Amino acid sequence: MDKKERINELVKELNQYAYEYYVLSSPTVSDKDYDVKYDELVRLQNETGYVLPYSPTERVGDVVLDEFQKYTHKGRLWSLGKAQSIEELKDWHEKNLKFVEEYNKTATEKLPPIKYIASKKFDGLTINCTYDEDGVLVSAATRGTGITGEQVLAQAKTIKSLPLKIKNDSLFEVHGEVIMTREAFDKYNETAAVPLKNLRNGAAGALRNLNVKETAKRNLSALFYDVGYKEGKQFETYSEMMKFIKDKGMPVDDYLEECTTLDDMVKQINYIHDIRFDLDYDIDGIVFAIDDVRTRELMGFTIKFPKWALAYKFEAQEATTKLIDVEWNVGRSGRVAPTAILQPVDFAGVTVKRATLNNMDDIKRKGVKLNADVFIRRSNDVIPEIMGVAKMNDDAVDIEPPEFCPACGSRLIQDGVHIFCENTLSCKPQMVKSIVHYGCREAMNIAGFSEKTAEQLFESLNIKSISDLYKLTTEQLEGLERFGKKKAQNLLDSIEKSKDCELSAFIYALGIPNVGVKTAKDLAKTFKNLDNIKSATFEQLVAIPDIGDIVAVSIVDFFKDEIVEKTINELLEIGVKPHFEETEVKENVFEGKTVVVTGTLKNYSRSSIKEKLESLGAKVSGSVSKKTDYVLAGEEAGSKYTKALDLGVAILSEDEFEEMLGGSTNA
Repeated sequence: MDKKERINELVKELNQYAYEYYVLSSPTVSDKDYDVKYDELVRLQNETGYVLPYSPTERVGDVVLDEFQKYTHKGRLWSLGKAQSIEELKDWHEKNLKFVEEYNKTATEKLPPIKYIASKKFDGLTINCTYDEDGVLVSAATRGTGITGEQVLAQAKTIKSLPLKIKNDSLFEVHGEVIMTREAFDKYNETAAVPLKNLRNGAAGALRNLNVKETAKRNLSALFYDVGYKEGKQFETYSEMMKFIKDKGMPVDDYLEECTTLDDMVKQINYIHDIRFDLDYDIDGIVFAIDDVRTRELMGFTIKFPKWALAYKFEAQEATTKLIDVEWNVGRSGRVAPTAILQPVDFAGVTVKRATLNNMDDIKRKGVKLNADVFIRRSNDVIPEIMGVAKMNDDAVDIEPPEFCPACGSRLIQDGVHIFCENTLSCKPQMVKSIVHYGCREAMNIAGFSEKTAEQLFESLNIKSISDLYKLTTEQLEGLERFGKKKAQNLLDSIEKSKDCELSAFIYALGIPNVGVKTAKDLAKTFKNLDNIKSATFEQLVAIPDIGDIVAVSIVDFFKDEIVEKTINELLEIGVKPHFEETEVKENVFEGKTVVVTGTLKNYSRSSIKEKLESLGAKVSGSVSKKTDYVLAGEEAGSKYTKALDLGVAILSEDEFEEMLGGSTNA
């Protein structure tokens, strides 16, 4: 095989691997094997000067363009008409029903009953990609006027899920939306000199950046939803069109739902509205489009919009308001964090008065000042986040960090990007939150222990450390407000019971920075006892899967602290006995499988089913993907159930789960 033949072979293989990884989420080769072949391709291209236009090396984006070239779309890119109320949607639906009814009264060839396909309305930047008769991506252009746009082929090639070559025999244009995922957005902003304000601007700014290397840094994604122009045989339905797009290897969204009635559409609106903040990308509505292409052609267009499609728009996820103050609060670790106090603003159905600011570095990077108008964004968090400045008003002033703890008055210290109160002995918020964390269900599981109780213990009984909990008496507790003899005894019994605890629960209860429940379990499973964990080195810790440098440093530094050492010794002397029992995982059908739980189960709480599955050797995931092996579905299963159906993932009822469990011991 000569070098050019080998280049052709490598390009084909590497493009297939990219499709499996980025589109199917089902890689068939390791990163190492991919890199070996990629490096071989680069070497051969350098030796021969032979570079295919669809080579994966063309995605690198090491070019700065002088200007954007104009591109004339072969098929027009239309905007969509919009509805913002169910009444408007109803009017549109009834017009469609009437159109079909009137047409069928006199037509020889009747139109089918109205059927819509519901899809998400992505909030990104529209792109029009052209593939030629050989299946090569030859153009990518922005929407522009809908008739002409700007050529952004070099920028589009940086989108790793976008195929550069497909199996094809006729020229066609496919429309999609370039988006930036929340994961890519957060990762970019971690090191960006000027952080991005929102996902849409992140995507649009990258696609229209003449410096293609900057585009590549944004790690954009794309989802396709329409064929605007196609030579040869045409489609009869939108469903057929979407199958064509998917079969060509283009990334598409899994959500496509059929609707025939207004009730169907309202149901889908409510469903998408409920899950939109759980998505890793932005949407701003839901699109309803008539499935039958002949009906579409007969209905036609207005000057701007197709009559056969409508976008139902949701309320904005972002808003602009004034930052009027900053409140500094002390956390369990002593970290003093800023919270923005806002001029109240209504959006996404909520009146927002507060927003997250993270730390002073975050404030400086975003250029945020008091009295400035700021962009706020609400996603999964209860408290929205300030994304940047919308307008710098004349009376804007710098935000200054406090010198003293707002709770206890101690002088604050700077540690990295955060400021801390070192008064761990008498700073109320630190002590109260530490005690509450220690007693929570995932930690020492002290029943009946609330934040209100912790505040009473701190203020009335001078409880200043976790070990003081084990020194409480019935008489002390009975003297507290709303504490009778029975309640006092129940709390003492629960505190006493907590002495016999699992090692992982104790590790989590200590409140090591950056160590959650899973990491605590991983530490217990790896090191088996407390002494081994306390003496673990950085190298030993980073060798554990999912423990990186930051977490490892947090663990090592935590156990070096003299106050921590003293607290642990006091707890052990009092009789706290953290223990680890090796759980033998019997061979079963769930061992090594990825399982997602959704809905309400009859015989298990969410935490108990998670523990059960993990004891069987399964990995419990929070989201459904093509890598998911099973979805365990209870009553009122939600979007995860629907996605499992779309992806063809095996769905188990609770009874089926129990049957498999009962019959799996001999598997």
